[in-house]
Amino acid sequence: MRYTVDVALCAGHGQCAATAPDVHAVDDEGFHVGAGRTVDVAPGRERAAWSGARACPESAITTFD
Repeated sequence: MRYTVDVALCAGHGQCAATAPDVHAVDDEGFHVGAGRTVDVAPGRERAAWSGARACPESAITTFD
């Protein structure tokens, strides 16, 4: 599984990291550190990645296989 974060949509709420800190990381201002690139999810962390993506109020995170 992989995910992408849309730089234009990420507003720095940090809800992804609050929900799944072991998958989603944010900088000091709350913006996703993976914004603008494709991030591979470690095996067994797919559910956390999906939960963090769903927690984003801007729907900036897209998950895919």
